[in-house]
Amino acid sequence: MTLTKDEAGQEGVGDSYTPSQRRIEREALKRARSRRATAIAAVSTLLTAVVLYLVVVNAPGWPRTKETFFNGQYAREAFPKVLEGLWLNVRLLFVCGAAVLVLGMLIAIARTLRGPVFFPLRVLAAAYTDFFRGLPLIINLMIVVLGVPALRLQGVTVDPVWLGGTALTLTYSAYVAEVFRAGIESVHPSQRAAARSLGLSNRQALRYVVLPQAVRRQVPPLLNDLVSLQKDTGLVSIGGAIDAVRAADIIVGRSLNYTPYIVAGLVFVALTIPMTRLTDWVTARMDRRRAQGGVA
Repeated sequence: MTLTKDEAGQEGVGDSYTPSQRRIEREALKRARSRRATAIAAVSTLLTAVVLYLVVVNAPGWPRTKETFFNGQYAREAFPKVLEGLWLNVRLLFVCGAAVLVLGMLIAIARTLRGPVFFPLRVLAAAYTDFFRGLPLIINLMIVVLGVPALRLQGVTVDPVWLGGTALTLTYSAYVAEVFRAGIESVHPSQRAAARSLGLSNRQALRYVVLPQAVRRQVPPLLNDLVSLQKDTGLVSIGGAIDAVRAADIIVGRSLNYTPYIVAGLVFVALTIPMTRLTDWVTARMDRRRAQGGVA
């Protein structure tokens, strides 16, 4: 292969490129500013933490508060039991999360179906989302966990874990359905029209063209809903299920010391932070791809 004179000249320029002195100075200035900003942020954070610590430990009621909420003996006693109960919360997160995604997608599709024949289905889907988004989750849990066993239905479980998981699924499916519906409606109608012009049916256009784009665009809000679901799995304890919160509550009831609640709260925080950081990373990645003109 023979290169032309211009191509050879361009290749030579590319191979021997060295940044200019001005560019080197500019990059050095950026690095210096970044180091300065990091140092200022670190010092500011340290000073704020010291001030808050001094305010708290010098408060008149701090000795009593420390004994009641930050007792090392009860923390050591509660930690293994809280971890054992947390396994139930983790299982609820995975099972209910999968059920919520499936049910939410079906409800969203029902709300976006076209044609007068689907009007009753659209009304039912809209009524479902309006009702469960407006109903407080804790009331929904009480109705399901306490009301269903009172009906004494044959073949219906009275296990508070299953009933609590059902209540969580009913509530969060309404929120996730709206997230999916927003994603579906954000896809430009020309995408569906182009798919139809290629010979795809309405069902095929929805499955292969619209839904992949809708789901991809809605990943960050879906992850946020899963973070909220992870925290709210602790509410199943109101029905008597022995999860992390209930395990802490048992120790509190026996000792009248509230340190186990702090332990349970910190365990939930430790479980939530990785999911939150994952959500932030996915959101930032999608924003970068949009800014670069990539597929979101």
